[in-house]
Amino acid sequence: MEDRFAEVIDRQLDLFEQQDRAFLRQLDEAERAYDEADREDAEEVYSRFQELVEHGTEALAEMRDSYASTLESDDADEYIAEFNQAVIDRMPRFGLEIEDA
Repeated sequence: MEDRFAEVIDRQLDLFEQQDRAFLRQLDEAERAYDEADREDAEEVYSRFQELVEHGTEALAEMRDSYASTLESDDADEYIAEFNQAVIDRMPRFGLEIEDA
């Protein structure tokens, strides 16, 4: 069974990827820096990466919540669950915290 909100969620995530291309590139660079960091610098570099992940998660949650606010309560709950799962599947870096955001 196809998710009821799949099309709108795909468009929203496409838009996020297009509009935030520079941010996502910065996130990739931060992750690479962490992967390549010396043991002494790893904690600081990871902290920066984690800040970016949190920022992205918050942006996605804001997008999700804004759309959900236009729906009836039951529909909003279904949409939020589908959105969260789509983020987990498509953007796993943001998936760990999306349900709590």
